[in-house]
Amino acid sequence: MNHVYMVTDINEKYVFRVYTFDWRTKTEIAEELRLLIHLNKNKTPVSFPIADNLNEYIQEFNAPEGKRFGVLFSFAEGAKSARFTAETSFFIGQALAKVHKATENFVLKRIVYDDKVLLVDSLERTRKFFKKETDEIKFLERTANFLHNKFNKIDKEQIRYGAVHLDVWFDNMHFNDDNKVTLFDFDFCGNGWLCLDISYFLFQLFSTNLDENDYQVKAESFLKGYEAISEISKEEKRILPFVCLGIMTYFISMQCDRYDNWTNIFLNEDHLKRFVGNLKRWIVYNEIEIE
Repeated sequence: MNHVYMVTDINEKYVFRVYTFDWRTKTEIAEELRLLIHLNKNKTPVSFPIADNLNEYIQEFNAPEGKRFGVLFSFAEGAKSARFTAETSFFIGQALAKVHKATENFVLKRIVYDDKVLLVDSLERTRKFFKKETDEIKFLERTANFLHNKFNKIDKEQIRYGAVHLDVWFDNMHFNDDNKVTLFDFDFCGNGWLCLDISYFLFQLFSTNLDENDYQVKAESFLKGYEAISEISKEEKRILPFVCLGIMTYFISMQCDRYDNWTNIFLNEDHLKRFVGNLKRWIVYNEIEIE
């Protein structure tokens, strides 16, 4: 989504993110940074922004395409890997729970991830991009209708709410040999149910662990790690299998929305088929019946 550079001063590493043109407003970026500063003050394991000599966090550039923004971040210790152990999964759960303890009831002046954003607006963007009424588009439409009904029946008083990361997976975290986990890339942060992050991580874990036994062991370890720090309510556990489907409906629409900025070649009907195939595999595994 953005351009990212490694910056070094011999002894230390940093990450400098340059936001793509017309992607985030200055206010949205400032809110992301406000969240990260809050998390850093609460000693949560996240990469945090670094101010310049004038105590400014956001840099502005007059690029050929227009004004762009840049932010310097601390480097997350360790490295990323999709092939982590069940033990590491436990510590990932703890790291996310520590973040959630600090973000519960923390309100951002940013997007609210409700059913309109996740389902209605998203489906409209995806349909507009692909144009054809394919089986995959019809599937996404049925899934969105199913999720609408599910979301309306959720006991929201039992669901924790606050600032969410919304993109928690192996590509947005580093861990070292001591299983120290650091989360980064809060570019999609917004307001929503905290369990969205839990469900999304489980879905991504499932997608990258084709052996379902391996997935089950790591998923259970992740949830144990999380609950060692913060309890997951019964209602949250009940909805974990299907709320991630709303997030994935949103993310395929974001790929469509940002197609020109990415200049990517992978976003085609075959990609949509693979994407929907992963959703269907998750649905079968969790015995979800979409009417």
